[in-house]
Amino acid sequence: MRLVIKVGTSTLTHSSGRLNIRRVEQLCKVISDLKNADNEVVLVSSGAIGMGVSKLNLGARPSDMPTKQAAAAVGQCELMYTYDKLFSVYNHTVAQVLVTGDDIENNDRRNHFKNTVFRLLELGAIPVINENDTVSTAEIAVGDNDTLAAIVAVNVKADLLILLSDIDGLYTADPKKDSGAKLIPFVENLDDKIYSIAGGAGSALGTGGMSTKIKAAQICTDGGIDMIIANGANPEKLYEAVAGESIGTFFKGKK
Repeated sequence: MRLVIKVGTSTLTHSSGRLNIRRVEQLCKVISDLKNADNEVVLVSSGAIGMGVSKLNLGARPSDMPTKQAAAAVGQCELMYTYDKLFSVYNHTVAQVLVTGDDIENNDRRNHFKNTVFRLLELGAIPVINENDTVSTAEIAVGDNDTLAAIVAVNVKADLLILLSDIDGLYTADPKKDSGAKLIPFVENLDDKIYSIAGGAGSALGTGGMSTKIKAAQICTDGGIDMIIANGANPEKLYEAVAGESIGTFFKGKK
């Protein structure tokens, strides 16, 4: 399979903003094992700003653009250093790919991006994709790597997109506020009801939320690609997702 796996800031870090070492080590181990089983993996990774906040001892996610971009510049180095170190243990090579909206919207630049990713996969590398938060302003304000992951999945013709977050999937209501909320295991059609139950932003260090994940699901399913929202707390769940077992919320691509 060709997989696109997106990990959010909440999956990579503790609430303090510091790296969740045990979880990231487990994530890299599982992805390496999936690669060893002849799957191709593209990793879309958030976390640059969050890790930069910690590295610079800022205490909280900044609100002004220059400090956000400074944090991203510092944090992206830390993020890639971490991935390079952990994946190299299992003899896998990572490649940093930073993109902006223009790289996707401009036909020539999008084709260059696709050709680069395809070649990296042919060479056996793991492309690690993030928004170019240090120079971009529109994307960094949105902070929407869920949508980026969906766009990447469509462009690289993935078989499956897996969004790892701090929630088990799509619920009938916000499970953090409503104890009666029930997990929705399967979504075939993204109707108004599905959109109405999608909430706002998630963690304090990240800026995504269920609404961006539903938007990603729309892009994916319209492109004929299946998508899963799952909890990133246990990266070994990726094995179940690849095996076709039911985890989180599965969105059926339109074939």
